[in-house]
Amino acid sequence: MSQPLRKLVPVTPEGETSLYEVRQKIYPRAVGGWFAAWRWALVLATQLVFYGGPWLQWNDRQALLFDIVHRKFYLFGLVFWPQDIVYLTVLLVVSAFSLFLFTAVAGRLWCGYACPQTVYTEIFLWIERRIEGDRAAQIRLDKEGLSARKLVVKGAKHAAWLALSLWTGFTFVGFFTPIRELWGEALALSMGPWETFWVGFYGFATYGNAGWMREQVCKYLCPYARFQSAMFDRDTMIITYDRARGEPRGSRSRKDDHRQRGLGDCVDCGICVQVCPTGIDIRDGLQYECIGCAACIDGCNQVMDRMGYPRGLIRYSTTNAMERGLTRAGMLARAFRPRVLVYSALLLAIVAAAAVSLSLRVPLKVDVIRDRAAIAREVGDGEVENVYRLQIMNTTEQARMYEVQVEGLKEIHIAGNPAAEVPGATSRMVPVRIRVPAEREHVRPGTYPIRFTVHALEAPGEAVHEKSVFIVR
Repeated sequence: MSQPLRKLVPVTPEGETSLYEVRQKIYPRAVGGWFAAWRWALVLATQLVFYGGPWLQWNDRQALLFDIVHRKFYLFGLVFWPQDIVYLTVLLVVSAFSLFLFTAVAGRLWCGYACPQTVYTEIFLWIERRIEGDRAAQIRLDKEGLSARKLVVKGAKHAAWLALSLWTGFTFVGFFTPIRELWGEALALSMGPWETFWVGFYGFATYGNAGWMREQVCKYLCPYARFQSAMFDRDTMIITYDRARGEPRGSRSRKDDHRQRGLGDCVDCGICVQVCPTGIDIRDGLQYECIGCAACIDGCNQVMDRMGYPRGLIRYSTTNAMERGLTRAGMLARAFRPRVLVYSALLLAIVAAAAVSLSLRVPLKVDVIRDRAAIAREVGDGEVENVYRLQIMNTTEQARMYEVQVEGLKEIHIAGNPAAEVPGATSRMVPVRIRVPAEREHVRPGTYPIRFTVHALEAPGEAVHEKSVFIVR
């Protein structure tokens, strides 16, 4: 599917071979079109979620908050505790299978449209074009000598980049520290050392990755570029140049009959290369640097429109479709192949199981801990007593009164008040003294299984059963 990558190996003036290629700055040309509109729609959607998410309120607190200090994650009406780590595992598995599925069907959709590196590079490029001008103006500016105008323009661009980067870092930290409190601390210049570090670190990473490194992150740092070919097959839709239609390429005027001249539809304008954010020529075949953003499709379609040729010289297609001349319907029909069906079935099964688990999730957790200081003892009224500590976690956001019951032995009972109140989204350690009459025949020395039941008085359906043992000495 892919052609071998051919690059010139730079040689130093002393004649020694360098293992590293000197980076040539890429000036991507702005392009409009159907795929560009989709890409910007996803940029706006993802950033609306990212920048707006921490400011949403729910039940008088932040709707999206990963409170690591207090070990509680708030997700709108749900409160997750460390014991709910299984849901994080499910989320990671769903994300992995989704990536496998989308890649098997249509290549690097994630990279081209929703990856943070792509999203912030698009935003930074937009800022650069607003301040420095279009591609030609940027090239001219970089070739100019040092001047006051150049310093002002470059300074304005980097100031805008840094402002956006710091706000991005601040927003990122706002998912882990209540953002309204963080904003007050930032205005008072009293943020804590860890908040300050992470705002600066994440802001610096955004500034460096989107402003300076750009395509180098996709080409050299991201591992996905290296193993993507393992997820592709001959029926994966990828961005493809129709060589049979386009070759031999050559320039011509719109009035020329290029068929009589023996030319294909490609006018060799280089637009597909100029709009590519990684600087590749898609006409050389699929390359690992291609992130699937489809900018070359939009650029080529605009040229085809101006020349009066049919669109689709560069398009989403598959290897089998190109070689066999399949129609769009035939190409799409082959999308439902075993690999895709297996990924889809596994993904649906995992999502369905997670949804059912969340709907049946009891917002109450109980841990039973025996008091090791007093394993078993006889009390004054002729009973054997064991002491337990029940950690009751109320994962709802309303205060609950919980009643504790115990069973497993005849006449087993709780000494004292069997009820305890736990505030919303908190846990409370409740000591419980369990007693059994000592003179009964059924309490010979040994261990006996018992079961605790903790249920909410205000919501009878919220109940948890936990096993333990009762010791008689």
